[in-house]
Amino acid sequence: MFNLGIVNFYMNLFTRPLWVCSLVSSLAIASTLLQSENSKAAESSCSIPALSRIQRHTVSRGETLESIAQRYNLVPETISAMNPSVRNGYVKVNTEIQIPPFNGIVVQVPRGQTWRQVAAKYKIRVDTLFEVNGCQKDPKIVFVPLIPGVKNSTNGLVMASPMPTMEIVKIAGFPLKNETTVGLAYGWQIEPVTRKVFFHSGIDLIAPVGSSVEAIAPGVVVFAKEQESYGKLVIINHNGGLQSRYAQLDTINVTLGQQIKQGDILGTVGTTGKPTSTQPHLHFEMRTQGSLGWVAEDPKGYLTK
Repeated sequence: MFNLGIVNFYMNLFTRPLWVCSLVSSLAIASTLLQSENSKAAESSCSIPALSRIQRHTVSRGETLESIAQRYNLVPETISAMNPSVRNGYVKVNTEIQIPPFNGIVVQVPRGQTWRQVAAKYKIRVDTLFEVNGCQKDPKIVFVPLIPGVKNSTNGLVMASPMPTMEIVKIAGFPLKNETTVGLAYGWQIEPVTRKVFFHSGIDLIAPVGSSVEAIAPGVVVFAKEQESYGKLVIINHNGGLQSRYAQLDTINVTLGQQIKQGDILGTVGTTGKPTSTQPHLHFEMRTQGSLGWVAEDPKGYLTK
């Protein structure tokens, strides 16, 4: 469960973008890649940090900044911002340049601001920023997914290795046998114990411990074990780039790779992990697949009873 109150939501950050002649050299970025890959703070249910997915490209004779950007499905400004060696829009033959997985800028993080303030500054969702950087608790450099120099550009993000375009399939169901009340809704909430503001990536459905948890639609199990704040977690991928998550379970009754039908029992309600609601509940999420990985959506539109 994405809970910035639990994962140092109020950690200290102060950001500034790195452009040509940036404060952070290529060597510093390379060092960050190694730290990202070895970071114990990253959760396995999150995507690999963007800085760990940077490719290296050696400029060949006849190539231009524009042709290289087109090859990797990026805008030229992204490559210029990542590479101080690119001057005035020109690339030098045999120069090695860094290619990020999608359009964005690298941001240095001394002290000063929170994840929430950083996201607000660049006008992107805080949970997206957090997960794009691999759910790290203490990064020194982060990747902000936007087109350099273009305001509100996150809707135009393009990956360097694009995913196949998939039609979103509408699915609907309910993960419990009986209709119930909502303990904590999706979106910005106040943590009941610490009173800190955090982004709740799912919905907490109140139910007694031991209640059966059901799949809301057919799919395949891609995760079925304990996962930090999620506790015992089952993740199912559905057709059309949709994913459902069932967290804080007491027991898990399915295995990795298992094909699931709607209504199949996945496990039982529990209190594992770090629940945010005080009453026993099922933490349920719906996510859609996009250029930034699996992005949390409001589950309300998928639930019917």
